[in-house]
Amino acid sequence: MLGDYYISLAIKIMIFAIFALSLQLLVGGVGLVSLGHAAFFGIAAYATTLFSPESGPGNLFILLPAAMLCALVYALVTGALALRTKGVYFIMVTLAFSQMAYYVFHDTDIGGGSDGIYLYFRPELRLGDMLLLNIDSPYSFYLFTLGCLLVSWIFLAVLMRSRFGAALAGIRVNEQRMRSAGYSTFNYKLVAYALAGAMAGISGLLYAAKDGFVNPELLAWEQSGLVLLMVILGGSTRLWGAVLGATGLTLLQEAFQSQALFGDWSSHWHLTFGLSIIALVALMPNGLIGISAQWRGKRAAARPAPSQG
Repeated sequence: MLGDYYISLAIKIMIFAIFALSLQLLVGGVGLVSLGHAAFFGIAAYATTLFSPESGPGNLFILLPAAMLCALVYALVTGALALRTKGVYFIMVTLAFSQMAYYVFHDTDIGGGSDGIYLYFRPELRLGDMLLLNIDSPYSFYLFTLGCLLVSWIFLAVLMRSRFGAALAGIRVNEQRMRSAGYSTFNYKLVAYALAGAMAGISGLLYAAKDGFVNPELLAWEQSGLVLLMVILGGSTRLWGAVLGATGLTLLQEAFQSQALFGDWSSHWHLTFGLSIIALVALMPNGLIGISAQWRGKRAAARPAPSQG
């Protein structure tokens, strides 16, 4: 029903929704605020491109596990060190590890240096010689991305309702009490950190397949800050928050960059985008997911108190 631009925009929103969901597992599930989550996103995107053959499309049965595994391994290695710190020190350590990965790809020839590297063929789903799914067309790629988003959503919903998810919630509320109850909180946090990295790997593969181009900016701290803003803006208490935040921020970016809407101001879209984020966070402290509760609270406060007779 829609043109290729709107299909591409919907795909971009869903990719960032998966990326935001992976971070929400840390922020909303464990209470870990990471400023280095883009490392897993970028590493998976590079792995997808580097492991793809130049002569034809790669196989998703190989590329998807490979991209997720690369992101998961980096999450395990860096998480084992970063999780020994807390608070602002944890934020700074995750940022440092992300920047390390950024400069590895930026300053070496592993992935084409600062110029990046191209993915000439979108991967396809093959079982031997039998083609199961070709995502070369915008509509088929849209359906595949939607399927990945639904699977990621269901996985997180089941995970957070399990005993493992309950333990993560306990660690978020009071880690010391959970440790006193006999839980190895470090191991729980490390597993959650690794799972979040692997989930970010899914979005990295999809991003590389969508644009056909990967550069070191995917690992930069700005990308980590953007996905963290998505979680904050949407609301970290519910899974819907990550999806709403990804949708809202992506649409805001597209709107402020539109010359048809803002004319010459579109070249200064960072300024208007930043001011909008400040206003939204100030007006909606609980995120988009908490708007209805915020309105109900204001309406209840505005009602006159019952008379005492």
